[in-house]
Amino acid sequence: MYMSPKICAVLFMVHICVSTISAQIKYKDSTKTSMNMDAVYDRPFLTFDKFPVNLGGYLEANSIYSIEDGLSEGLFFQARRLTLFVSASISKRIKFLTELEFENGTEEIAIEFASMDIALHPLLNLRGGIVLNPIGSFNQNHDGPKWEFVERPDVSTNLLPATFSNAGFGIYGKAYKGDWTLGYEAYLTNGFDTSIINNEEERTFLAAVKENSARFEDNFSGSPLLNGKLAIKHRKIGELGISYMGGAYNRKEIDGLQVDTGSRRVDVLALDLNTTTNKTGTRLIGEMAYILVDVPDTFTQQFGNQQAGFFVDIIQPVLKTKILDGEEAILNLSLRTDYVDYNIGKFAQTNTDIGDDLFALTPALSFRPSPQTVLRINYRYQWQKDILNNPASRTATWYFGISTYF
Repeated sequence: MYMSPKICAVLFMVHICVSTISAQIKYKDSTKTSMNMDAVYDRPFLTFDKFPVNLGGYLEANSIYSIEDGLSEGLFFQARRLTLFVSASISKRIKFLTELEFENGTEEIAIEFASMDIALHPLLNLRGGIVLNPIGSFNQNHDGPKWEFVERPDVSTNLLPATFSNAGFGIYGKAYKGDWTLGYEAYLTNGFDTSIINNEEERTFLAAVKENSARFEDNFSGSPLLNGKLAIKHRKIGELGISYMGGAYNRKEIDGLQVDTGSRRVDVLALDLNTTTNKTGTRLIGEMAYILVDVPDTFTQQFGNQQAGFFVDIIQPVLKTKILDGEEAILNLSLRTDYVDYNIGKFAQTNTDIGDDLFALTPALSFRPSPQTVLRINYRYQWQKDILNNPASRTATWYFGISTYF
């Protein structure tokens, strides 16, 4: 595989730095994060005694065997993603972090996050650059080693466009009182474009906007996307968040010529929660979203103007024991429920329900030999209906996957 001289030089310099500087890894338990808004910094980093930059990352890989309506393509393997983190404290109140992701080998290389933060007060901090839009919880807290499942939630990736980041600027902050923490985020960023109703999926599909890399330098609609989130957490109970994202996705004029009758909006409302019971250690993680899209009247009803979905993860530790060098290993049994309705409503001609929905159950067995590493076996059974509500196609899939921070 050819590697450009620039890439070789960068890798060589990283190798020299790592080889010659005394380093120490700062570990955090990836299953015990603080608030979701802190997830970008709540990661293990390799820190250097005489070097102002911290390094880290994670790997996700798995095997997959799937059968859909009795047909299978056999067993194959996936190198899903390799992600690198780089952070630096520029001064006491200024810091920088970036996240670079390689998906499916080098099929897709993306900067998911690259922002400068300026700390003014716990209640007021500035952030600018490429930011993760704070919609739901998964979009910000998506690292593979934190999850018991190989696949990402359908509501987060097929209904919402996780992971979704844009060029923009905003503020965030926290307030504390006893066991309670209140956090907020508010950003203006570049937004959606008409690909959400003009795409290969042939449905309203917000994730299509991720194909437009120009959103990091241009805003198709000319109007900023407003993003806001409010979350409250009790240290002994859990966290509850409500978030909103909305703005225009079309252009009314191009070079002075009218191409649409007015501004067309997309609006998203999301709720997320996570909690852990003290008695049994059972964890509950969930997220739901509701989407409104102003679809032109000239489009057929296969392009929905309302969408909704949710996921719920239940994770139960069944064994905790010390292994190898005395680290505590955990064996978890888990269950995920996924539901997505791509098109809420009825056909105008027949007054019958529009289909195009998906429901899936995924039991999982996962083993964590250390807080930063997970080995997971998943079995996913999925029912998916087409737009005409014909009998659902059924898909059964086995996964064996690994994910680890490094």
